[in-house]
Amino acid sequence: MAETTNPTLKAAAYTAGGTERERLDLPGELFDGTVNMPVMHQAVKAYLGNQRLGLAYTKTRGLVTGGNQKPWKQKGTGRARQGSRRAPHFVGGGTVFGPTGRKYNQTVPRQIRVLARKSALNARAREDALIVIDNFNYDKPSTKQMVSLLGAVGVTGKKVLILTDGVKPNVFLSGRNLQRTYVMPYADVSTYHVLWSDVVLIESNALGYELKTVEEKPRAARPKSETKSRGAEKAERKTAKAATKSSNAHKTARKAAKAAGKSAKPKAAAKKTAKKSAGKKKGK
Repeated sequence: MAETTNPTLKAAAYTAGGTERERLDLPGELFDGTVNMPVMHQAVKAYLGNQRLGLAYTKTRGLVTGGNQKPWKQKGTGRARQGSRRAPHFVGGGTVFGPTGRKYNQTVPRQIRVLARKSALNARAREDALIVIDNFNYDKPSTKQMVSLLGAVGVTGKKVLILTDGVKPNVFLSGRNLQRTYVMPYADVSTYHVLWSDVVLIESNALGYELKTVEEKPRAARPKSETKSRGAEKAERKTAKAATKSSNAHKTARKAAKAAGKSAKPKAAAKKTAKKSAGKKKGK
């Protein structure tokens, strides 16, 4: 069933550099708060089905190589009559009722696909997981700039879907190397992609907004004492491992010395008893 809520939905807005802006009212034509679960299920099922290739294929007895003559004569052998070694009951024979290729394609009407995508975007907007970015004006690909934007927005470690206004290669190349970030044009997004993501970042021009430029605020840099390089972390780990190894070696050496001392004591006692018994014999 379709769920409806207050049609006035708002979303947080940021600049491409991570500066926070005033919250925006999302357009009512697209974001009316309606979430239709059955339609979204149908669209996602069709999308996943269309990704399947269905290449499983087996050979019947007519496609297996060999078997052009009878394995033995028709009569006189006492065995059942056979016409070919490629029969299904022979080893290496054909397969009966096996898969011979299948298509999993499903067609969904355009209106249902549009409604499903609209419902998915409304679901993210109701969860406050939809963020508007004023303009992705990247002069060149920069993964560092993309990572800083995700950190400023506060979505680091989440599955992020970035929707641009048209094809923007620099933005795509900036987010291509990030594991949980996917960049694509807004016109090509599907219901599956929206539901796959935890947070959706949409460029303002894709929604029909033309936001004014805002001065970027400098972000507070983290103190050097808190930030540690990977080399420093590796060195600390190596020193800790070396310390533990040395302590373990000392412990094993002490245990070995104790064990040697215990084994030497019985030998000394045996020598003393032998000397005493020899003295007694001489006295007699």
